[in-house]
Amino acid sequence: MSRAVDRRSLRTWIDLDQVALAHNVLIFRCLLPPSCRLMAICKSNAYGHGLYDLAPALQEMDVDWFGVDSIVEAATLRERGIHKPILVLGYTLPSRFAEAARHTVSLTVPNLENLGALVAERNRRRLKVHLKFDTGMHRQGFLSSEWEAMLGLLRKCGRRVEVEGIYTHFAAAKDPSRREYTEQQIGEFERAVACVSEAGWSPIRHANATAGALNYPQAAYDLARVGIGLMGYWPSSETKRAWEKKMVLRPALSWRTIVSEVKTLRKGMGIGYDLTETLKRRSPIGVCPIGYWHGFPRSLSSVGEVLVRGRRAKVLGTVSMDMIVIDLSRVDGARVGDVVTVIGRDGRDEITAYEVAGRAGVSHYELLTRLNPLIQKFTTG
Repeated sequence: MSRAVDRRSLRTWIDLDQVALAHNVLIFRCLLPPSCRLMAICKSNAYGHGLYDLAPALQEMDVDWFGVDSIVEAATLRERGIHKPILVLGYTLPSRFAEAARHTVSLTVPNLENLGALVAERNRRRLKVHLKFDTGMHRQGFLSSEWEAMLGLLRKCGRRVEVEGIYTHFAAAKDPSRREYTEQQIGEFERAVACVSEAGWSPIRHANATAGALNYPQAAYDLARVGIGLMGYWPSSETKRAWEKKMVLRPALSWRTIVSEVKTLRKGMGIGYDLTETLKRRSPIGVCPIGYWHGFPRSLSSVGEVLVRGRRAKVLGTVSMDMIVIDLSRVDGARVGDVVTVIGRDGRDEITAYEVAGRAGVSHYELLTRLNPLIQKFTTG
């Protein structure tokens, strides 16, 4: 996050509200039991907020751990001064085990093949691992039929491997009215915890992500992995309805661009590639230098809206790779250089990530994660 760059020299940028971030961290810190540590999930560009921009800000707040997708992300965080514990949640190639040990990064071990590679590893440094259990998500993780073989391989690793943690992930925790399946998963995880404990290990236990932290306090254990909630978003509409009157989450991200060209077109003129939209009246239009390369979905063609001078402006025609055209009929005095809000507030109106995602036909997770990581970030507040 460079403070040497001026927004006035950019065509598009993202603002990160540190006050909103701190508010959300405090909300979850108060929600969790005092003994439960908080892991900030910053994987895959931190849901569009910028992994290498957000992590330094969160490190100064009351966060205990960081969760990332890959050893590449983890090693880069170490090189950029992140000293708190880091867990790699995704798959790690055996050829990168030594790198993880060198950077004191903990790895997820989710299957017998990965664990077998650890047995064969002759790295001199001790490696910290978190065993992932498949209790019903049916994605990563050891099935109950593999537990005995898993323990056998762990014993072969000896002191070269530290079983630092064990965890699972819930498949249906986002809907608090559908409790049976998640409660079954909790029961299966309890059995996994007992299995590992009886074998002589006492690792950190964690199961809850954002939805679980809200809807299943009985699964708090020793650590909670909170991602989208720290950024100020609800994990689902069902969880939002259940909790929005009890607590407020504040979105930290605002995405802006500018008007780069203004012109007035006659009635009947077609707009953009394939002339997919025809003007029904003489209209002023604006061009904005963002497109689907930047993360503005092509499915917003002719349906998306942005804010200019606090007023709504509809997207006209097909979203291009690097440009969109907007209708400025309702914006008085619009000119080149005006700030355009893609996600965020301008005056009395606001366009939320939920709204943009809904119009685009995707989840807000997907919308945010697909924001181009090269977009410059600025802290505010």
